[in-house]
Amino acid sequence: MGGTYHHGDLRAELVRVSLGLIAQRGVDGFSVAEVARRAEVSPAAPYRHFPDRESLVAAVATEVARQLADEVERAAGAHSDPVEALAAAAGAYTGHLVRQRVGLDLLSAESLRGVRHAELHEQTRRLSDQFLQRTMAVAAPPDALQLVEQLFTQAHGYGVFWLNGVFARHGYTPELVVEKSARAARTAVHGYRRTADLEG
Repeated sequence: MGGTYHHGDLRAELVRVSLGLIAQRGVDGFSVAEVARRAEVSPAAPYRHFPDRESLVAAVATEVARQLADEVERAAGAHSDPVEALAAAAGAYTGHLVRQRVGLDLLSAESLRGVRHAELHEQTRRLSDQFLQRTMAVAAPPDALQLVEQLFTQAHGYGVFWLNGVFARHGYTPELVVEKSARAARTAVHGYRRTADLEG
């Protein structure tokens, strides 16, 4: 077992294996020792690349944030209409969570609070900006911040309901869950616009 890893980039492999473990067990069930076992390296090998558990978790969170930001950017960027862009962004987030089983739950994990990791901050900010900048095209501050919060909450909630088996029991497919998430985002934006018109 120990020391049998002989190919590729071990750091990247440790992040990949850690992501799979967190997706399976959550952050609370994550251990560096189990990552080493699954990667077939010695228990000390991960610490040559990451000084502690939190550093490895932060590297995984950075990769998740990067993937999410990339997917959301591609999905939203395919639409010139700001409402459709936000709907696509929400659907992209939900789709990623359904497939990878990891999302905002990792990025906001308690164990990462206070961890100084510049790249994690950069990628998380990039993800947030994907939603905030497009939301500001349909809502004025400070309402835009509240609307972003609602969109993230809905998009994450749809993914969690799929992962928990709630939607599967109703016969929903992953594709339908993504569609419903996008539709909910569209409804939220239109609801905000109606309210703003009435108050204006």
